[in-house]
Amino acid sequence: MSGTSLDGLDLVACRFTFDDRWRYEILKGVTIPYSHKWIQKLSTAAELNALDFAFLNNDFGKFIGKQVADFCTDLPQKPDLVSSHGHTIFHQPQNKLTLQIGNGASIAAFSGLPTACDFRTADMAMKGQGAPLVPIGDELLFGEYDLCMNLGGIANVSFREEGERKAFDICPANMAFNHFIKEQGYEYDLDGNLGRTGKVQEELLTLLNELDFYQQKGPKSLGREWFDENFLPLIYSFQLPPEDILRTLYEHVSDQLASATDQFPKGKILITGGGTHNIFLVELFSEKTKHKTIVPSQQIIDFKEALIFAFIGVLRLREEVNCLKSVTGADHDHSAGVIYLP
Repeated sequence: MSGTSLDGLDLVACRFTFDDRWRYEILKGVTIPYSHKWIQKLSTAAELNALDFAFLNNDFGKFIGKQVADFCTDLPQKPDLVSSHGHTIFHQPQNKLTLQIGNGASIAAFSGLPTACDFRTADMAMKGQGAPLVPIGDELLFGEYDLCMNLGGIANVSFREEGERKAFDICPANMAFNHFIKEQGYEYDLDGNLGRTGKVQEELLTLLNELDFYQQKGPKSLGREWFDENFLPLIYSFQLPPEDILRTLYEHVSDQLASATDQFPKGKILITGGGTHNIFLVELFSEKTKHKTIVPSQQIIDFKEALIFAFIGVLRLREEVNCLKSVTGADHDHSAGVIYLP
């Protein structure tokens, strides 16, 4: 799993069993931080010409395959399958276009393992948003919670409504925080400490909260293109010190998290993803929401998304539904993904 926040490559070894329901066990998990070279390559991939982009797709697949091979050396048994989300470069649901790089054939060749990948394309071909995909795992692995929220590069939420699992992207999260903290020479705002010292810029906050995306109903999803074209220019139109930008962003994101989730009956909300480590953000959201917030173990916080994409691969291997029309807006439920053999 490689997310839009460019923190690194998440690798997790999982065991899935089924009796009366699906159960999981995480055997091992690790995040491999990206080198400056890889951050530069992935963050500028959308600007490449077609040939260089094709080379990058192969190279990133080779990189993932080699990391998987190293990761598997001390596992108790050889995995049945690699399930790779890849790294999203383009996501334009309005144009029915999504693209995740990390060539599955290269992953299979360099890991020596069957590889499932490209989980979003089929859904878009079926008139869906191609996102979010994690809700199938929320439904089958974490169904005891009323809502499941992921605070990744983009925040999203899934829930049951009228007997169906539904979900949508809420707003930028780590993608926004990391963008501005990196301008100060840091990888992330530890615990939200820098933002905590700033002041909310009320005019900017109002404009952010009034962005058109927040007025839309789900299914809906966000990509970096929207962030670059609609979100960043608005913030840069204000000349603000970094701590005030971050403080305003924390207020904005917590506003949107609460607004998106409080439309549902009061219940338990599971919070995972890298943004869960941001103590200040979680405090703000917990103060604003009517729900009881549940922060799980660090292993689940860090690797829930990778765990679920492993599960999505298992469902694809079994030719079972791993993509829900109620979530993405596709024509029908389906089993998405392509499998490459080594």
